[in-house]
Amino acid sequence: MTQHQGRHFLQIPGPSPVPDRVLRAMDMPVIDHRSAEFAALGKAVFEGCQKIFQTKGPVIIFPSSGTGAWEAAIVNTLSPGDKVLMVETGHFATLWRQMAVRWGIEVDFMPGDWRHGADPAAIEEKLAQDKAHAIKAVMVVHNETSTGVASRIGAIRAAIDKVGHPALLLVDTISSLGSVDYRHDEWKVDVTVSCSQKGFMLPPGLGFNAISEKARTAAKTNKMPRSYWDWEEMIKPNANGFFPYTPATNLLYGLREAMAMLLEEGLEAVFTRHKRLAAATRAAVSHWGLEVLCQEPAEYSPVLTAVLMPPGHDADQFRKVVLDNYNMSLGSGLSKLAGKVFRIGHLGECNALTLMGALSGVEMGLAAAGVPHRAGGVDAAMKSLEEPSGSNTPSHLQVVKS
Repeated sequence: MTQHQGRHFLQIPGPSPVPDRVLRAMDMPVIDHRSAEFAALGKAVFEGCQKIFQTKGPVIIFPSSGTGAWEAAIVNTLSPGDKVLMVETGHFATLWRQMAVRWGIEVDFMPGDWRHGADPAAIEEKLAQDKAHAIKAVMVVHNETSTGVASRIGAIRAAIDKVGHPALLLVDTISSLGSVDYRHDEWKVDVTVSCSQKGFMLPPGLGFNAISEKARTAAKTNKMPRSYWDWEEMIKPNANGFFPYTPATNLLYGLREAMAMLLEEGLEAVFTRHKRLAAATRAAVSHWGLEVLCQEPAEYSPVLTAVLMPPGHDADQFRKVVLDNYNMSLGSGLSKLAGKVFRIGHLGECNALTLMGALSGVEMGLAAAGVPHRAGGVDAAMKSLEEPSGSNTPSHLQVVKS
């Protein structure tokens, strides 16, 4: 194995690096999860989550991965045989579809090219045709981690409202929450799914469902079996800061600290920082003469950039060169993008200097791997970062008022 010195650059789009401050917060003895001390911690994290999700409703925290939170969203709101509308935005939308099918859900899966987000107009047309309201839910991935494309949830909500369709809106924010502007209440999302290891800057292990009253009502009459994932079994003890079974205690200490960091910076400042870092990354990619996978500027992801390799060059071989020579991990291409793209994560505890180090590693890696490119992408990124905040990024069309 190659021996490396210094800090490893973890520039994948999640799990993201865990800040020292969060690591120290988790370095605590395990406490009694039925104690008053734990109840105070529980109440603090539930209240903090409401601020991050931008909701006044319940946010349920499961000891799980994001995949578990996906399943919780399905089994609490839908019944076997129900029909849902989903959009093929990438690898993770495809996996969520596969899970729904395993639960006996009929999925109308709108095909996509993995280079664009969910089209609000196409969703509106589908719902307008559904006169009998057979579609029980619209399920969308907000930020597709496999492609670097962000869908416009506010516009999708507006499309649903325009045709007066009663379908639930279920949104995966696994790689966007805490990094990209997201408004659970304002956009009238019924279930928001997320997890701990992306914008929350924690290790994997926590899954989240933020739920609306409409979703909670649906959960009281749906026919799907559930036990571990049952919302009502969680909500009852959550009211007093407790859980119905053993929670991930020390991750909750970390969650409290991570949310404190986000709120101290201010959510708007966090969102602006991510957009600036993303714009600088795209400036570097453009200068290198490479192509960003996302083709719609309004849908550029603020948390990662997927980069297409030139014909004849393998992305995984390039990533190996970068790891072996410069001790940096880049994200791989998933499923049909395997070997075709690499992904640069710029989320969580990432700032201008961190990004410049990462982009330097990419540029040196391009040279070391013999990938055709034009040198100077790092300089282009620096120039982008020198511009006044916000002047180098398009207005993000996810912020659409219904």
